[in-house]
Amino acid sequence: MHIGFDGRKAIQSFTGPGNYSRFVLNLLMLHHPDNQYFLYAAKRLEKASGIPENMVLRHPSRFSYPILWRLRGISGAIKKDKIDLFHGLSNDLPLGISNSKIPSVVTIHDLIFLRFPEFYSFIESNIYKYQYKYACKNASRIIAVSKQTKQDLITLLNVPEDKIDVVYQGCNSVFQTKASDDKKKATRSLYKLPKRYILQVGLIEERKNLLLTVKALKSVPKEIKLVVIGRETDYATEVKHYIDTNYLGNRVIFLKNIPAKDMPAIYQCAELFVYPSEFEGFGIPVIEALYSGIPVIAATGSCLEEAGGPGSCYIHPKDDVQLAWNINSILNNPEKRENMIRDGFEYVKTFSEEQLVSNLMNVYKKALNNA
Repeated sequence: MHIGFDGRKAIQSFTGPGNYSRFVLNLLMLHHPDNQYFLYAAKRLEKASGIPENMVLRHPSRFSYPILWRLRGISGAIKKDKIDLFHGLSNDLPLGISNSKIPSVVTIHDLIFLRFPEFYSFIESNIYKYQYKYACKNASRIIAVSKQTKQDLITLLNVPEDKIDVVYQGCNSVFQTKASDDKKKATRSLYKLPKRYILQVGLIEERKNLLLTVKALKSVPKEIKLVVIGRETDYATEVKHYIDTNYLGNRVIFLKNIPAKDMPAIYQCAELFVYPSEFEGFGIPVIEALYSGIPVIAATGSCLEEAGGPGSCYIHPKDDVQLAWNINSILNNPEKRENMIRDGFEYVKTFSEEQLVSNLMNVYKKALNNA
């Protein structure tokens, strides 16, 4: 079978949708190498990091406008390649996909732009609304990355429930390997990690709610530091101002551009993982933490209970007192910490590669049968 994919995020993005795209491509290549996979991307790269070597890359000609090719040219290219099924990995499909008569699947990660429009410009919101509506209308099947996203599609975009399948995400397989003591020691030295620390990972933007963690840190023993990993936005200035005015500068360490090979050791050296995001489509860092064998505290209100399972702790995303209480409760109770680690590791089996690829292939079969 020839399967085509939208490669924009796979090649250009190294956050959620990009990580998801590369995860799916590698998962399929590993478990179903008998298929031939085509990746359509307007941007040319000599070497696409994380893209399987056997993937067939397709780009516009040197004389084509990349944006126009992405909007309309891909539909012609997939017909030329005799694609049996096309998968839009990040919320959209090329224009004309329905006219091509090729079955299609689109993955919808979240509808945050509708739930929190204040985080988006008027133009962005309207572009996304058109993009998502077009994709959902023209796709043969829709993948929602969580039950929360599925419900949002039904209630906010009026998508028929029977057109949507929930297929959870996984994370990079490097997180499933326990780092050696030597690797942990070397990683601590390389990044100057403190002896004891809480970890938070993700883009430093308002929705991810780092300021709540910093506020909670004031009520946590002073020997406990906070390590933050993620690309900074303007919101980071607000967080750093709070850190400075509350004399927390020696307790918060900011890191970014960490190679994937070093991330598992950083996770595994942490006391616990905090992810108080106000809203997520799924929350891959939570899965990474569970695989890494550390307790998780996440926020209520979106899908993070789905990612973290019943063994993790959940707090209101506006309540720093509740967050501090839960952090201290875990730090001061070794038995509770071990129970959370055990339960989390058992729950994370839900996201095994075998289960995820089986669910994904079932959606592909439905799309082909519906065509």
